[in-house]
Amino acid sequence: MRPCVIPLVAAAVVTLVAARATSAQQPRRDSMAVAPAVAVRAERPPTIDGKEDDAVWREAAATSQFLEFQPNEGKAPRFKTEFKVAYDDRNLYVFIRAYDPHPDSIMTALTRRDVRGPSDQLKIMVDAYHDRQSGFEFAVNPVGVKRDYAMYNDASEDESWDGVWDVATRIDSVGWTAEFHIPLSQLRYANKASHEFGFGVWRDIERYKERTSWPLYRSSQSGISSQLGVLTGIRGIVPFHRLEVVPFTVAKSSSVPVTSAPPGQAPWGRSQKVSAGADVKYGLTSNLTLDATVNPDFGQVEADPSVVNLSAFETFFQERRPFFIEGSGFYNFDLNCSIVNCGGEGLFYSRRIGRAPQLFGRYADDASPNVSPILGAAKLTGRLPGGMNVGALEAVTGRVGGLNDRTTEPRTSYTVLRAQQDLRSGQTTVGVIATGVNRALDQWTEPYLRREAYVAGTNFRHRFGASRYELTGSATRSLVRGSAASILATQLSSVHLFQRPDGGLDLDPTRTALGGDAEELAFGKFGGNMMHFQTSYQRQSPGFETNDLGYLRRANQQSFNNWMGMSWREPTKVYRSMTGNVNAWGYWTAGGLSTEKAINTNWHVNLANNMWVHSGLTLSQLHGTFCDNCARGGPAFRRSPFANYNVGLQGDDRRRVVPSLWFFTGRGDYGASHYRGWAPALTLIPMSQLQIELNADWNKNTDDSQWLGNFTDAANVTHYAFAHLEQETRSVGVRVSYTATPALSFQLYAAPFVSRGVYTNTRELSATPRAERYEDRYAPYVTPPGASLGFDVLQVRSNSVVRWEFRPGSTLFAVWTHGREGFNDFRDRSWRAEYDELLALHPANTFLLKLAYWLD
Repeated sequence: MRPCVIPLVAAAVVTLVAARATSAQQPRRDSMAVAPAVAVRAERPPTIDGKEDDAVWREAAATSQFLEFQPNEGKAPRFKTEFKVAYDDRNLYVFIRAYDPHPDSIMTALTRRDVRGPSDQLKIMVDAYHDRQSGFEFAVNPVGVKRDYAMYNDASEDESWDGVWDVATRIDSVGWTAEFHIPLSQLRYANKASHEFGFGVWRDIERYKERTSWPLYRSSQSGISSQLGVLTGIRGIVPFHRLEVVPFTVAKSSSVPVTSAPPGQAPWGRSQKVSAGADVKYGLTSNLTLDATVNPDFGQVEADPSVVNLSAFETFFQERRPFFIEGSGFYNFDLNCSIVNCGGEGLFYSRRIGRAPQLFGRYADDASPNVSPILGAAKLTGRLPGGMNVGALEAVTGRVGGLNDRTTEPRTSYTVLRAQQDLRSGQTTVGVIATGVNRALDQWTEPYLRREAYVAGTNFRHRFGASRYELTGSATRSLVRGSAASILATQLSSVHLFQRPDGGLDLDPTRTALGGDAEELAFGKFGGNMMHFQTSYQRQSPGFETNDLGYLRRANQQSFNNWMGMSWREPTKVYRSMTGNVNAWGYWTAGGLSTEKAINTNWHVNLANNMWVHSGLTLSQLHGTFCDNCARGGPAFRRSPFANYNVGLQGDDRRRVVPSLWFFTGRGDYGASHYRGWAPALTLIPMSQLQIELNADWNKNTDDSQWLGNFTDAANVTHYAFAHLEQETRSVGVRVSYTATPALSFQLYAAPFVSRGVYTNTRELSATPRAERYEDRYAPYVTPPGASLGFDVLQVRSNSVVRWEFRPGSTLFAVWTHGREGFNDFRDRSWRAEYDELLALHPANTFLLKLAYWLD
């Protein structure tokens, strides 16, 4: 850690230590006033078959005090539910009986693991450490499809967590049952003689859209873990120093371009590779776990969606790789995130690890490697006895070479350190984070990439007023270092734009380091009924930079956001529930230039027949706002008011045919710019094992103020060119899921995409870009020869995956990845011709077999 960030980290650590010293004096928040459930020790483990005929179930006491929490909070349940709990030295066992007078009406859906279909469900929730902040969830539907989650920060769920556990279900004459077998190695608990676990059971009755729980879960209160009941009677168990190893081998065959193919020979060949690696999970202590992966391969994950990005900012893509998804919530440190606007910005964006080589366009061709290999990664997570959550992540990616072995991505190490201290039974949390990136630069990369990047920050959350009110805040400091050329490129990037002639920022081409800071503060009400609100202030200085390991669209910004939400949870004859919100926000540069003012409202109504109606209206770029990044380093110009509207309809998701339709439209630049789009979708469930999802997206965008490019003439004068853009995009998505058994499934995803646009009426910013009259902001301009005045993007991306979990934790994947891509200038032709060319493009096919075997 470098000297400039050491004081910030040191101060935050002192805060944590002091907080821990006082945490014992804080009163704990009591769980719901309900009698605890009692577990009995099993002398002989029950047979996991969904039957209640084992001796231990005759001895165990049944708990049945369930209450409905959705749609009516606190109402007596429609059907009775009861559960029993047992344990031995190695396992936790739970038997649940869900009574139903019409078992032939129980809804089932045979889907792949972790996919929720239109089905009844039983779920148990276990906070074995009983810290009221964490835990695990294990859910199953009547035909045995499993889902599981890790809980953290009381109210957050990590869907990517996959535990190794077993369950059996059975539908009989009085309802259905679920018998759970959960190895204690999958839980985290303290080393002591007797235990009290946080514990809860939820039941979903899908045909009535009703949910019941023990104890009563109140959606009007914040938190999930903190609302669990208590499970007592567990004695004489010791924590496991568990070791789980999943070695895997991968055989891959891929299409690759051959740039040196002789005349008459196809310029495509195949690459055949066999590799091996391993995932490791080791319990260092009862509450500290080390996860590691060596030479990972994520070929089974779904491809990113196709996009055409004409903005000044980088496209954000969701993380899909299991190693980085699992537990990622613990490392979250959001930036520019409020209820009003939250676009994925933060200090840790795991897609940076294993990214596409940053200098691919400079030193590579189509035959060069286009992914940075991850040599290894490890993460340590856990919770200390005093209530401190700790985490550390380290990853190393290898060097990538392009043409003539020039480096397109250097060897790089990535580090994340995170700690959060819970106080007042988790009602107050103080945290720190530090991230670091170090690159082994050479002559090819030194002028373009930063050598090192460090970020450190601290944050807090404080709930009060029976957890209804919440105050949060954070402060962050960043530092990047590199050659003068690389730091100049950082200053000139769309994140910073130090070169703006009217920006008032100090562009220094001799800098070899750049630092900045960010601060956020928010206050809101989230508990209670009917009405909630949040107001927040956020600021990033011009030099703030986190994109080496984080994701930040822009620095030099401050914002004020206000949100008020309303909810009606009591069903009526018209609706089951209704929510709405009203929002207002404003953005300025750090120097005070107004860049956005907007108001917005959104409404969502779940009708009595379980259909949904959605609508939203936004009025943005209200009077006196300016775009400081639209000219990509040029002067700011006045924005024109813009209005956006959307409406959506969704069918009853309990049916075998579920249609939906969204319509979007907007208008701005005094009518010169406008767009409209339709997004229909259809979900078909012809049988329990088969789900088909079809969706389409058509939109037509007319933008009269689209940036075209910055051109410098012979007199060294830069012209900031804009144009009238006519763009049309059409895409289709097809997703087919067939589940033969809960352990064997097939999934197909295919998405053809075509987007084309043409630029006309080219202009440049005039000498008065902030003029009131729209016409006065531009001056005539003829683009130089060779400038592109259109585009035609053709893409299709497809994944087919067969997944077989042939034993708990052990999986065989068979994957076929298919892609076609074409990029051309605009051509005025029929859409049929577009699709004919798309289908004629050379396919890039990858076939992969991956075998992973779990060793405990």
